[in-house]
Amino acid sequence: MTERATTERDRPIRVLIADDQDMVRTGFRFFLDAQPDITVVAEAADGEQAVALAREARPDVCLLDIRMPKMDGLEATRLLAGPEVPDPMRVVVVTTFDLDEYVYGALRGGACGFLLKDSGPTLLAEAVRAAAAGDSLVSPSITVRLLKHVTAPTATPTPAAPPPAQPQEPLTDRELDVVRLVALGRTNAEIAADLYVSLSTVKTHLASVQIKLAARNRVEIAAWAWQTGNAHASGG
Repeated sequence: MTERATTERDRPIRVLIADDQDMVRTGFRFFLDAQPDITVVAEAADGEQAVALAREARPDVCLLDIRMPKMDGLEATRLLAGPEVPDPMRVVVVTTFDLDEYVYGALRGGACGFLLKDSGPTLLAEAVRAAAAGDSLVSPSITVRLLKHVTAPTATPTPAAPPPAQPQEPLTDRELDVVRLVALGRTNAEIAADLYVSLSTVKTHLASVQIKLAARNRVEIAAWAWQTGNAHASGG
């Protein structure tokens, strides 16, 4: 375990920042480069450049703004992390705009995180680390509204948001416990603490759930839970 942890620390998380505002990119780079485990390897001022640089540099995490020239962040997200991408990248959308359709479109388009720019630098670094680890992070202020949008009967269906699929095989009671907490926006560490299990156990359950639901990430697991009512059947 020590050897693995050391290896991970020796290799910083490589990040691409895409935003049309120079000041935002500079601020993000300044803070992220100051982290011992993160390094910024590329910057882009528009969506087309972001996609081109991401495909060339293959960063561990792409931070994309939504409103950018030439190509918006939602389209860039679909091209880098969408269902049709054979080797999807990890995208975190960081934006000033928290409109429901933006949040929903980004996450269903393959993003593994969604943050508001006013979330603060600490949450930004956490989102980068979560994405690099295959986890996800959504700004807490967005989570409830996102899930409300996902479950709204009047929500406009899109090609990227098909009806919830039936599991390939039934989820166990413990897997459902994990799914409910994922739907509430809990991190793996918080789920482990709530269920009094180890972090590795949580990851094992999540891996099993992803296979059974054919879900690409924990965001799709949360969406499935809310769409099917499995987020409500909790003891509280």
